[in-house]
Amino acid sequence: MNLDSKSPTGPIEERWTKHRFDMKLVNPANKRKYKIIVVGTGLAGASASATLAELGYGVDTFCFQDSPRRAHSIAAQGGINAAKNYRNDGDSVFRLFYDTVKGGEWRARESNVYRLAEVSVKIIDQCVAQGVPFAREYGGLLDNRSFGGAQVSRTFYAKGQTGQQLLIGAYQALERQVGLGNVKMHTRHEMLDVVVIDGHARGIVTRDLVSGKVEAWAADAVVLATGGYGNVFYLSTNAKGCNVTAAYRAHKKGAGFGNPCFTQIHPTCIPVSGDYQSKLTLMSESLRNDGRVWVPKKAGDNRAPDQIPEGERDYILERKYPSYGNLAPRDVSSRAAKEACDAGKGVGPGGRGVFLDFADAIKRLGKGKIAERYGNLFDMYATITGENPYERPMRIYPAVHYTMGGLWVDYNLMSTVPGLHVIGEANFSDHGANRLGASALMQGLADGYFVLPYTIGHYLANAKQPKVTTDHAEFKKALDEANGKIKRLLSINGKRTADSFHRELGTMMWEKCGMARNEKGLNELLQKIPALREEFWSTVKVTGTNDHLNIELERAGRVADFLEFGELMARDALDRDESCGGHFREEHQDEEGECVRNDDQYMHASVWEYQGEGKAPVRHKEPLKFDYVHPAKRSYK
Repeated sequence: MNLDSKSPTGPIEERWTKHRFDMKLVNPANKRKYKIIVVGTGLAGASASATLAELGYGVDTFCFQDSPRRAHSIAAQGGINAAKNYRNDGDSVFRLFYDTVKGGEWRARESNVYRLAEVSVKIIDQCVAQGVPFAREYGGLLDNRSFGGAQVSRTFYAKGQTGQQLLIGAYQALERQVGLGNVKMHTRHEMLDVVVIDGHARGIVTRDLVSGKVEAWAADAVVLATGGYGNVFYLSTNAKGCNVTAAYRAHKKGAGFGNPCFTQIHPTCIPVSGDYQSKLTLMSESLRNDGRVWVPKKAGDNRAPDQIPEGERDYILERKYPSYGNLAPRDVSSRAAKEACDAGKGVGPGGRGVFLDFADAIKRLGKGKIAERYGNLFDMYATITGENPYERPMRIYPAVHYTMGGLWVDYNLMSTVPGLHVIGEANFSDHGANRLGASALMQGLADGYFVLPYTIGHYLANAKQPKVTTDHAEFKKALDEANGKIKRLLSINGKRTADSFHRELGTMMWEKCGMARNEKGLNELLQKIPALREEFWSTVKVTGTNDHLNIELERAGRVADFLEFGELMARDALDRDESCGGHFREEHQDEEGECVRNDDQYMHASVWEYQGEGKAPVRHKEPLKFDYVHPAKRSYK
């Protein structure tokens, strides 16, 4: 496996400009000759599809939802980062770059991160031109707020609905191209496989989720924009449909998987309330601008929050991280909350929560201003919990949210399979071991609008692959394999639902590979997952048939992939013998419980190569070099 990052050289602020000039172009007349498949219609997929079609390429776009607007990007709440320095508070492209590299524990590629910070400025202009209703100040200028891991205000937002509004903008651009006939939109189609011919990605296999028909689609290049794999934990902030299937099946066709153990735990989620839950609810990190996190100083103090005097409260983030306070980064804040709860200071049912208190902000700004900033979030919290957050502090607890790992890509966003490009959360490239808040939307739109449209043209201009059709033997082979797996799932007729296996896997993953990991637990996980997987393939029960809508069949296929991918995650976590960002090994912490990296051994991306069923994957390393943001202890004190 060749891990050539293709990172340009020279002054970092000139690299992307020079790289764009050095890339080969496809002239407008020739663009019409190429077909590109884009899988996924979130911010990355929708923006990429719209932009590629606008450039003149023929685009086939696929999503498993009934509308592109149902992509999970719509659930993002708090904001999108951009280094515009509207507040004149010291922000710059370099500071955003610096914060992102530092926040990621020096486990991301410098060239990629700087490019992300550089193009962030263009994203806001693009979205404003599309009519995205960003919040504005009294004078009409765009407003900003702060997010964790930054001491400046660089986050643009639309109340607590930023993802929804940004997705509507990208969706409108996409639908315009659908209306013009430049994009063919395939809804309710789930990707089951990538088709590789002569070493190049040349198409995909999908299942029509309504009719059950399994089909093949040919193209000159394939783009995956299929999101993250947080649902391997069963309980997460992701929509129930989010899965690893597209990425993992591409991995099995030769795409290296980078840093699968890098999972982000979000500190502000509504705590679990019972075994009946199938997902968790995110409360935007933007709430930490005005909310103060605290727990009782005395363990076991079960008094109502308004009965606990100020002097008997522990404002844990303000105490531990005075420079950043309640806006400490997500991984740091999550571990602080877990530490307090483990010490018996947690609040609410089971002691699995901390308070997020807005009393001071309401007193200072007034209820109306808080409602203006966060009203829909407060309403959502009240609906779910039955508590009024204007009168009583919210209860929050960390939950699985985002995944920094993903398919490995080079600077051109291409995987180790030529022609297979991966964008947004589905790739591994920009966030290292921890994603700073409000950077996911930034990366998705940066990749789709401003990076991939350049780099995919360079691939097409150089590849010069012959045209293929779905009559090719590799397409027929992929169709047979996909149909064979479906038939196998339907034929087992066991006694356990796929969902029960998923819940059991998720519980194991959370306990052994969640907020804290250790060698003993990870070795246990690597013993338990194969046994659970074997039980799945002998006792799972999938009702119905494959000739109609069958949600149980959809779920079983995704759980089967999670049962394989979970083992890869655990293997990567065991191999990375250090603590960094979201990967916290209990063996590697200082006296204050902070991460201790092992830069001598692990300043690299771990990229795993699939070797076949029943065989251990092979780990490759992409060394990481830091010329501009030199590694240091990551401190927010």
